[in-house]
Amino acid sequence: MTVVDDIAGVPAATVAQPTTTAEVASCVRDAARDGLALVARGAGTRQDWALPPQRLDLIVEMRGVCGLVEHAAGDLVAIVRAGTPLAEVQEALRPAGQQLALDEPLPGATIGGTVAVNASGPRRMLYGTVRDLLIGVTVVRADGVVAKAGGKVVKNVAGYDLGKLVAGSYGTLGVITECAFRLHPLPAAARYVTAPAEGIDDAGRAVAAVLAAQVVPSALEVDMAAGDGPLTVTALVEGVPAGVERRANDLEKLLGDGSEQADAPPPAWGTYPWSPGDVGIKLTCALSRVPYLLTAAGVTARLHDVALRVRGSAGTGVLYAGLPGATDPGVVAGVISDLRAATRAGAGHCVVLTAPPPVRARVDVWGHVDGLDLMRRVKDQFDPAGTFAPGRFVGGI
Repeated sequence: MTVVDDIAGVPAATVAQPTTTAEVASCVRDAARDGLALVARGAGTRQDWALPPQRLDLIVEMRGVCGLVEHAAGDLVAIVRAGTPLAEVQEALRPAGQQLALDEPLPGATIGGTVAVNASGPRRMLYGTVRDLLIGVTVVRADGVVAKAGGKVVKNVAGYDLGKLVAGSYGTLGVITECAFRLHPLPAAARYVTAPAEGIDDAGRAVAAVLAAQVVPSALEVDMAAGDGPLTVTALVEGVPAGVERRANDLEKLLGDGSEQADAPPPAWGTYPWSPGDVGIKLTCALSRVPYLLTAAGVTARLHDVALRVRGSAGTGVLYAGLPGATDPGVVAGVISDLRAATRAGAGHCVVLTAPPPVRARVDVWGHVDGLDLMRRVKDQFDPAGTFAPGRFVGGI
């Protein structure tokens, strides 16, 4: 096979570049007819996430399927093509004083890719996740038929399940071509309040104080450096200027000595604590167990003598951890085993989002997932021939 391009190191001989939903449907029909396996790609910012496809013949390049289809400003709804970069969507909505309340941890990420992995950043605490903001979706099925669910009215819940299914499915159920989102007004003011913490117990007390107060933060983040580096807590408040000023001052009192206010976020705000080629891990837990999970991460790092950095949302119980890519795969396996035990104790999960091939070969990146049998049945219904990204998702789906 002549290699034209690849996904996570798996070569493909052909790259299709459709510009419309109809052209995507034609690509999928041809692939299904010829028994080809395909992967849809947007900007490629997360193509190293999950597992490499078990087989790959065709890459469907989605960047040509782009643009704002409709912006119903009065209804706070926008319909966007999947290949549109998230940053371009925000620019298009800004003149109307509106936003799609999704953060962009990886610059250049497209709408389709963001939905496919259900990626959300710090502000998910106030605005919700991709699944919460997605009110309609257009998907090309494995037989090339175009399916639409939901609509452009926020209260319309018809077909909502399709949107919830494809969000976070890593492209294994269909090719997303258009999405309808619920929008929010742009806040008139925003303020970040950051405080250093003297250890994890201190950070836990700060987080608990913010959650118990009437400050309604849009985000509440923790950032724990590797080793004996600093630990900080940052809260974001948004709204009208007078209210933001008052709530930021209240936060400064709550967070205590050393806290500071700023109009701009801290340098690492909303980014993942790893670089390309590193090991990237997602950790979830019950909100009350965030201090416990931070403690467990620190203990695990010391036990295995690794540079483990943790960053994420103390306000939602979604944290991310990073290890250097050169870390011995056996050591990584031990770290993951301990973190999984900690997340289970915290009523959550531990997933390896990205890792070098030697680590992928050693570690079960998904771990135990409840409902796997049901997920396999859904895959069989949507894609019985395994056309879409075979093997990328949990359990080899």
